[in-house]
Parts: sequence; structure tokens; C-alpha cells
Amino acid sequence: MLEQLKENWEKILDNVKEDQDLSDVSFNTWLVPLKPVSVEGNVVTILCPVNSIGLEYIDKKYKIFIQVAIEEVIGFKCELHLVIPEEKAKKAPKKKVVDADIIKANLNPRYTFDTFVVGSNNKMAHAASLAVAESPAEIYNPLFIYGGVGLGKTHLMHSIAHFILKNNPDAKVLYVTCETFTNELIDAIRNKNNITTTEFREKYRTIDVLLIDDIQFFSGKSRTQEEFFYAFEALIAARKQIIITSDTYPKEISGMDDRLTSRFDSGLTVAIEPPELEMRVAILIKKAGQEGIQLSDDVAFFVAKHLRSNVRELEGALRKILAFSRFHGRDITIELTKEALKDLLSVQNRQISVENIQKTVADFFRIKVADMYSKRRPANIARPRQIAMYLTKELTQKSLPEIGELFGGRDHTTV
Repeated sequence: MLEQLKENWEKILDNVKEDQDLSDVSFNTWLVPLKPVSVEGNVVTILCPVNSIGLEYIDKKYKIFIQVAIEEVIGFKCELHLVIPEEKAKKAPKKKVVDADIIKANLNPRYTFDTFVVGSNNKMAHAASLAVAESPAEIYNPLFIYGGVGLGKTHLMHSIAHFILKNNPDAKVLYVTCETFTNELIDAIRNKNNITTTEFREKYRTIDVLLIDDIQFFSGKSRTQEEFFYAFEALIAARKQIIITSDTYPKEISGMDDRLTSRFDSGLTVAIEPPELEMRVAILIKKAGQEGIQLSDDVAFFVAKHLRSNVRELEGALRKILAFSRFHGRDITIELTKEALKDLLSVQNRQISVENIQKTVADFFRIKVADMYSKRRPANIARPRQIAMYLTKELTQKSLPEIGELFGGRDHTTV
């Protein structure tokens, strides 16, 4: 395995550079000097010719991406152990897992790493989330996860919280939506339900882990953004972990204070893309298995081919199929599936969504769906984006301003 690593090392590093869009200076400074020196089991030791400060920087900034690139290039799922020249290569210590029942307000018990289906569309987000769960406030802080509706952002947030609580039941963990945060602030300002602004601030500035969902809904709410900014600063200063989700890349959230977007960028930002066909099939089979049902491949492929947009839609379809099967006392076949989903399939056949256009065009040109909303303008992104906007105008009833909004807030004249 070591020889295979050495033979493919240049390609592995190139993958990291491309995925992270690194400058030549950063790439040559931090990645090019790295060398694999040994493999013991699944632990790969990497020699980093830097001092201890440089080692810490590489560990926090690039370690997880190198692991992912190794798996992508040679199919070897490994753990990395980084050493500087003075150290002797040694095996990375195993992490202790504490068995404990988790009972925590605001967390969905079904949203754990065990029930999350990992694929090419979410591999980076999953790896980053697991790293944060294992070492909260020590590696990526804040962790910012963005992507479309129903792709698993909230699932990953809850998974992190459950993992942390399992290892540290005394940790103060809080999951809230932006709507809840805003409503609590309004109640505090009005002194409603005997809540004061002092108590509100104390609540959000003294927890160990804050998970805040759908940060884009803070857009235009200046007072809410101000309160969140100071809570954010207090938690970071106290070395507490923050995890944030959004449907948009942080710098492209309109109506957001520049101070906040710059803070979001200070940690790690990762995207979740819509799932590919094989991924959708895997999700359906796994979700059915969690319900004690063995779903056949042909049924899973049939559903996956017709429902493309997100995981939530797939789960909803599966619930309909299972309920229909139980109610009628029939086995799950393609024929039963067509009956159970006839209304949904009819709508799908009549409608072409903007989301599906964006995904289809992105797949064809081998770019990320997130590039459709991006402000970047290289030709390999701008041209596919123009094609997707053209198809949206031709195949849907969307107006030019609506299309502009759906493609990253562009002006209708651009469309």
C-alpha cells in the first residue's frame, strides 16, 4: 500500500489543490513537501518537514482533505498521522467511545452518523462533520455547511451533537433554527414570558456547542444579526464549537452583515450537492432497512430515476410506498410502487423544476451545482450557467427576475 501511495501521491495532492481551489503559493508551501513514509493497518504516517506550528496548521487545514483524496484516488480509507522530522512515526491513538443514552432537547434521535448515507455528493461535509464531532472547537470552527433543501445539512448537525453528547454527556449543546433565535430575541426585547435580554444573551453565550440552522433567514434582520455576532464572538473566544447551515455559500447570502460573513469564512465551509442516481438508490435501500423492510434493487432504481431533487423527497416517497404496502397487505413491487406514487409521479412527469435543470446541466459539464449560484466567472462555469438559465426560461414559467434570483441573485438583464 505504501508503494501505491507513493506512486499516486502527486495525483492525490493535485486533487486536494483542485477541490480546495488552492493558490500555487499555498500548494507549494504546505502540500508539496509532504511525503508518505509508512502504512500500518489503516494508519498512514505523513512526514511534514515543518515546525510544530506548521504541523498544527496542516493538521487543521488540510489533513481531512488529504484523507478524502487518498480514498478517491486509490480507494484506501485511512487515518492520517502527521509527524515532523524529529518525531518517530507511530500509530495514531484510538479514540475512546463512551456508551451512554442520549436524551437532549431539540435533537432528532434518528439523525446520527449511523443513519447518514455517505456518497460523492456529501463525502467532504460528512468527513468534516465527523472531525468536528471528534474534536469540538479544536479543528474547524465554525463549520459552515451549505446546500439545497432536503440534502442532509440538518442531519449532519444533529449527528455531530449526538456524537459529542455520547462522549461527553455533560456538554451543553443547543440546536436552534434561525426563526427560533429571532423569536426568542423579540420575546426578550419585549420582556415576554419573563425573559430578559440579559438572560437571552447568557443562554447563547455560555453553551459548549451551538448548532444554528438556515442562517440565510437572518438576511435583512440587523438587530438579530448583531445579537448573533456577539454570541458568535463570545463562543469562539471561549473555544466553544459553532456549526451553521445555509442554502447558500456564505458570501452570497444577501442582506448579511459583512462582519458575519467574514467570521463564517474563518472556519471551514463545505457543500452538499444533490445525490447521484446510485446515491439515491443507496439512500432508499438504507432507509427501508431502518424500517425493517428489504427493498429490492429494481424498486429502488425505479423510484430513484423518477425522484431526483433531494433526500427529503425520497424519504417521503418511501413512506408512501411502505404505508400503501401495509394497508393493502401486498409485497412491494414496481407495480405497487407506481400505484402508491401515482399522484407524485404524475406531477413529476408534468413539471420540470429549476433544481433539476441546474443539476442536469451541472452533471453534463462536470461542475458543482453550487457553481450555478456562484459569483465566479471562468468559462467552464459561466457557459453551463448560461445554458441552465436559457433552459429554465424555455422549459418553465419563471420570469427573468425569478430566474436571476434562483441563479445566485443575478439581475434580470444578466439573464
